[in-house]
Amino acid sequence: MSSKLFICDFEVFGIVQGVFFRKFTQKQASSLGLRGWCMNTHDGTVKGQLEGEEKPMNEMKHWLQTKGSPSSRIDKAVFSVPKEITSYSFKDFSVRR
Repeated sequence: MSSKLFICDFEVFGIVQGVFFRKFTQKQASSLGLRGWCMNTHDGTVKGQLEGEEKPMNEMKHWLQTKGSPSSRIDKAVFSVPKEITSYSFKDFSVRR
């Protein structure tokens, strides 16, 4: 039996633009087998969506709250309540411009 899949929105506040935050987020999400996307906002935050199994998603949330890219400063990360989905809607994790 396959594991359940979830989707979750996120937004990260702090110094997260101009510090390769999206590139590192893409690398981390891909290494965990997650799919989705992230992008810079006009408010100076990075927001996006994660799709995947619960355990890697929780690892990614922790990474977004505490690590980020080496030059970033994370003030806070906000997540939506994960919703169960029946299949992936993304084929990988991408950076949107």
